[in-house]
Amino acid sequence: MKTWKKLRNWMDGKLIDWKNFVEEENAGMGTVEVILIIVVLVGIVIIFKSQITELVESIFSKITKQVNKV
Repeated sequence: MKTWKKLRNWMDGKLIDWKNFVEEENAGMGTVEVILIIVVLVGIVIIFKSQITELVESIFSKITKQVNKV
């Protein structure tokens, strides 16, 4: 019986070590994900820069015209 108890304690210790390792490894994932999202957004802005500029200018001109009517 002592052998099973030792084995159980050893397995519990390994399980706790594994949980700690997994939690530590996932802690940095948020940073990596945020960096990847920023890179993708910057890439989209670079690719569609002219279209985005035209859209924003159009929206602001419409806003300006609507403000002048009020």
